[in-house]
Amino acid sequence: MKELFLSSSFKDVATVFADFKRDLKGKTVTFIPTASIVEKVVFYVASGKKVLEKLGLKVDILEISTSEPKEIKAKLKNNEFIYVTGGNTFFLLQELKRTGADKIIIEEVNAGKVYIGESAGAMVVSPNVEYAIAMDSIKKAPHLENFDALNLVSFYTVPHYTNFPFQKAAQKIVDTYSSILPLFPISNNEALLIRDNQVILKSL
Repeated sequence: MKELFLSSSFKDVATVFADFKRDLKGKTVTFIPTASIVEKVVFYVASGKKVLEKLGLKVDILEISTSEPKEIKAKLKNNEFIYVTGGNTFFLLQELKRTGADKIIIEEVNAGKVYIGESAGAMVVSPNVEYAIAMDSIKKAPHLENFDALNLVSFYTVPHYTNFPFQKAAQKIVDTYSSILPLFPISNNEALLIRDNQVILKSL
C-alpha cells in the first residue's frame, strides 16, 4: 500500500501524523533537508527533526546534494520512513534527479515505505512542479532540465495557503492553475493523508 503524509508545516500537524502512523518508537527515518540549503530561513528543519525525535523516531540525516550514491541508496532503502523538508522545490528536484535519489524514492514508496513531505517536500511528489514558480525561485536550480517530478500523487499540493508569508504566492498559484490542474491547497494546520488512491484532508 502506498502511504504519504503531506503538510505545509510538519510541527503544526505532528499529532495528525501520530494518529496516521502508530508504533513509531525506535523506527528510523531518512531525513532529507536538501531543499533548505539554498534558503535563508530554515528554522523548520530543526523543528521537524525535533518533532520526529519526540515521536520516538531515530532521525538519520541525508543531505542529497553532498552525499555519495552508495550512502543515498543505503539510507533510503534501509530506513523505515522518508522525510523531505521544505525549502526550494526546484533545487530539491534538481538534486533528486542528479543523484538518482528520485528513482529510489519512487520505488520505495510504491513498495509501501511511508513518505512524509513538508512544503517543498509535499510539492515534489506531484506529477510536475512548474506551478511552484509563483512560490520558489527557479534560479536556484540552474541545472534542472525539466519540471517533471516524482508523480507519486495525481494532484498538486499548494502549501501555506492563507499563511504568512506565503498568502500571495499560494493565492497566485490557485488563481493561475485551478482551472487546469487538480490543486490541493492546504494551510499550516492541515495535512493530506494518502493511502493508495484515497486522499483525506485532516485539519487541526
